Amino acid sequence: MRTAYTSDQIRSAELALMARLPEGTLMDRAAAGLAAVCAQLLAGSCGRVYGSRVALLIGSGDNGGDALYAGARLARRGARVEAVLAGSRTHEGGLAALRQAGGRAHPYDAARAREVLAGADLVMDGLVGIGGSGALREPYATLAELTAETGGLVVAVDVPSGVDASSGRVEGPAVRAHLTVTFGAYKAGLLVDPGAARAGSVELVDIGLGPFLPDPEVAALTGDDVADLLPRPGAESDKYRRGVVGIAAGSDRYTGAAVLSVGGAVRAGAGLVRFASSAEPVRLVRARWPEAITTVLDPSLVLKSSLDEVGRVQAWVLGPGLGTGPEAHAVARAVLSTGVPVLVDADGLTLVAKDRTLLRRAAPTVLTPHAGELSRLLGVPRERIEAGRLEHVRRAAAELGATVLLKGSTTLVAEEDRPVRVNTTGTPWLATGGTGDVLSGIAGALLAAGLTGYDAASCAAYVHGLAARTAAGGGDAARGQAPIAALDVAQALPEALRTL
Repeated sequence: MRTAYTSDQIRSAELALMARLPEGTLMDRAAAGLAAVCAQLLAGSCGRVYGSRVALLIGSGDNGGDALYAGARLARRGARVEAVLAGSRTHEGGLAALRQAGGRAHPYDAARAREVLAGADLVMDGLVGIGGSGALREPYATLAELTAETGGLVVAVDVPSGVDASSGRVEGPAVRAHLTVTFGAYKAGLLVDPGAARAGSVELVDIGLGPFLPDPEVAALTGDDVADLLPRPGAESDKYRRGVVGIAAGSDRYTGAAVLSVGGAVRAGAGLVRFASSAEPVRLVRARWPEAITTVLDPSLVLKSSLDEVGRVQAWVLGPGLGTGPEAHAVARAVLSTGVPVLVDADGLTLVAKDRTLLRRAAPTVLTPHAGELSRLLGVPRERIEAGRLEHVRRAAAELGATVLLKGSTTLVAEEDRPVRVNTTGTPWLATGGTGDVLSGIAGALLAAGLTGYDAASCAAYVHGLAARTAAGGGDAARGQAPIAALDVAQALPEALRTL
């Protein structure tokens, strides 16, 4: 599992470790790791370190010192290193080391900085470290914008300048790095958008903080973690032991959501799917997924909060395409009054936002909103949620008493008093209609199989993203892929699960 921490947690761990080490040891370890990563990048892009051109953007803090010492190491290997000194002060030891190694340093001048960056094969961003918050001040803001114009590789030192290391917030210009070399432990803001989008790939350099780190604020499951959590049938398994999931979804207007959510559950390995809805979605589900047992809901029974006609289930999925009228509200009340776990998605979230009494239940509840749906649940503008995803998903879990899966460019899973989990799989091609319906079916199947809401939501997000990559052609999430439709994701689930 990849764990991540706030700036305060990192600083406390650093102080505890520094008390046991000679002065300067941590900075030397960080600089050595940073220089090694940059040398490897230069060897890959230029074929060598010797003769390559490296630009250092140096601020007043310790990460400016890290960059200067790393620059000195590269200069000793024959790189042409030039530093732009943008802070009110400069780390004296690092600057002396750079000059002694043959590197050059210039006080900040906009024209000179532009010239230095334009010719660089690699730009090292050492402007602001983990202590920075809020918008960058000048000249840092201008230099952050200039990094976008360079043709060289941009490497952020510990965290891209302009990104809040604890939350991932970006409030103004910020460096967009190809690679971030972070020290000691992952910072939460490197894993959560919009900060994650600025960090690029993240390389961790171990400087010995491990024994001094507290419980993490953020975590990301690996493939091995998910594989350990996923249920597997045994010799004694039957369809009931593998989990029976009920799905209340679809309407005469929104039939596709029903087909997709059932498909997600079937392909994710549910032992049995019981689908309940009006006549038209039931007809389409029967045609596409004959494995599902279907029930045309009797409105008079639903209005009495009775779902007895559907049969027993171990978890429910509520909401995709359900509609938001009185009959849909009655279905929601009937499902949420049961004593089994319920996942609420799409129209179900709209119903819950209008009537929060629906969430007064003892059994586990999982909510799967996107930012717009969460804005209705919390009464917070969507743009504030998108700017502070970590803060708002935590607030939602505490305020609503549920596990909350916040969908988006980085999917987050929050439960009160637990680390927020960040999903690391997926692809931008998932931004298409219906993929969230498939996700709800996957998570519902895992809930029915006995996973907790926290684990079911986390594993479902991981598998969903992996299936999307598989359907799109595999490989890196940003390259070598083709457009996909939601049903492609459902169909790719068995292959994605095989890889785990």
